Amino acid sequence: MEELPFDQVRTLLAVIDEGTFDAAAAALHVTPSAVSQRVKTLERRTGRVLLTRTKPVRPTESGQVVVRYARRLAALERDALTDLGLAGGAGPTRLPIAVNADSLATWFLPALTRVPQDPPIRFELHREDEAHTAALLRDGQVMAAVTSAAEPVAGCTARPLGLARYLPVASPPFAARHLSGGPLERLLPEAPVIVFDRRDELQDRFVRALVSGAPGASRFRHSVPTSEGFCDAVTAGLGWGLVPEPQAGPLLRSGALAELAPGRCVDVPLYWQQWKLDVPALALVARTVAAAAADSLYPLEHPAPRPGRT
Repeated sequence: MEELPFDQVRTLLAVIDEGTFDAAAAALHVTPSAVSQRVKTLERRTGRVLLTRTKPVRPTESGQVVVRYARRLAALERDALTDLGLAGGAGPTRLPIAVNADSLATWFLPALTRVPQDPPIRFELHREDEAHTAALLRDGQVMAAVTSAAEPVAGCTARPLGLARYLPVASPPFAARHLSGGPLERLLPEAPVIVFDRRDELQDRFVRALVSGAPGASRFRHSVPTSEGFCDAVTAGLGWGLVPEPQAGPLLRSGALAELAPGRCVDVPLYWQQWKLDVPALALVARTVAAAAADSLYPLEHPAPRPGRT
C-alpha cells in the first residue's frame, strides 16, 4: 500500500493555497523545482493527476481528496504542537471560511470580531453565493462555510444559523417611473432589475411568487457583484431589487427607498457547515458565529411575520 508522505501532501496544499508553484516555493522556503518534483512524485504515488496547471492552480477531483486530507493533517499537527507547548513559533491558526457577500456586508464580520484571539486565529474568507459555498467545502478550499445547503457535505457537520430576510425595494423616482401605471403584478416582471451576478435567482423567485406562471424578473438586468454596490444601485434608481433587511431598513426610514410589496419578503435559510475535525479554533469560531447569527437572523422554526399584506 502506497503512503502519502507529509512533505509532499503539505506541498500540494501550499500550491493550492498560494495559487502558483513559485508562490508555494516562497511560502515553503524551497525552490520551485523542488515544489514541482514533490507534486509530480505525489501524482506518481497516487496514479492520478492532482492539479490543473492553470493560474491559479486548481485541484482535480482526486486532488480535492488529497487537499482535504492535507488540511486535516495540518490542523491535527498544530493541535499536537499546541498541546506539547511547541506551537509558539508556528504563527496564527489559519481558518479558510466561505461566506456569501450579503452576510459579509451585514452580520458576519462583526461576528468574527467576537472571536477571542488567544491563541490568535487568521481568517481567510472566500466570498461565494450561499448556494455554492458548500462546493468549496467539497474541494477542500475551506474548512467551514455559511451556506443555504442543509444537507451536510460528506465529512462535515451542519447546524442551522437562521433566516436572512430580503425586502423588495426601489427608489421612489424609479417606482414612480416604472411601477405606477398599473398593478405591481403586471409591471414588476418588465421593470429593470438589479442582480448580483448571473447565478442570482432571488429576484426571479420573488416575481414567480408574486405572479403565478411568470418566468421571472425582467431580462433588462444590471449586474452588480458586491453587496454594498447592489444596494447603492437600487438606491440610485438603476432598478429594483431584493436588499437585505439590515441594509434596507435605514434607507426605508429615510425615504431613500420604498417597499414595493409591503408585507412580502424573501427569507433565505442559512447554515454553518464545517469539517468533522477536533480543532479548538474551528469549534470556537463555530460557537461564536452561531451566537452572532442568533442575534442577527430570524429563527428558522418561527420566523417573525411581516406587517401588512402577506
